[in-house]
Amino acid sequence: MSGKRTNSIEIVLNGERKSVRPELTLVELLQELEIDPARVAVELDRFIVRAPEWAQTRLHDGAEVEIVQFVGGG
Repeated sequence: MSGKRTNSIEIVLNGERKSVRPELTLVELLQELEIDPARVAVELDRFIVRAPEWAQTRLHDGAEVEIVQFVGGG
């Protein structure tokens, strides 16, 4: 193991590859994407992550993230 740190990791966000900084949390990802956390559900590697856990949940290389936004209507 070289111990070399990289400047970015690759994740799959809603089906598209995206480079993000290592150790990024779900809440930080939402902030970077300018998404209101009160209006979304987040799935990481096919498991729903509860909102209270977003700040402690770090992304890893190859992570599959799905963000579903709620839209009002009527």
